[in-house]
Amino acid sequence: MPVWQWLLDGAGLLLGLFLVYGVALIVRRRVISRHGGTFELSYRVRSTRAGRGWLLGLGRYSGETLEWFRIFSLSARPKACWSRAELSFDGRRVPEGPEEISLYPDHLVIELSTRDGDLELAMSTASLTGFQAWLEARPPGTDWDQR
Repeated sequence: MPVWQWLLDGAGLLLGLFLVYGVALIVRRRVISRHGGTFELSYRVRSTRAGRGWLLGLGRYSGETLEWFRIFSLSARPKACWSRAELSFDGRRVPEGPEEISLYPDHLVIELSTRDGDLELAMSTASLTGFQAWLEARPPGTDWDQR
């Protein structure tokens, strides 16, 4: 078999794998969002360099926790989870410098405090409204002054 046929077969195989991966991502997103409560949510995993360390993803409310899924992963399990009782809203800001390119358009950076330290998330204004309502809807008897 000539070399050009091997190259054509290889290109066809790569294209097929790429299409299977794309379909798998679509199916995964449907499975994650089938119960509702999902939104575009970026998570800053590294804050050592200004504007760097952002990963795009999806957020999902699951009872008392906020789950975060990487956007291009095939895993059905969340990569990070935060309990509502451990989160404290500190403020919001507009993305600056390289963050504008790294994040979805029109997203705001949300600064939170947890028991493990500071946390930065990015979401749209509409998602922020829902997030703040979710944070404030703690069950009765919650210690509002915890830290």
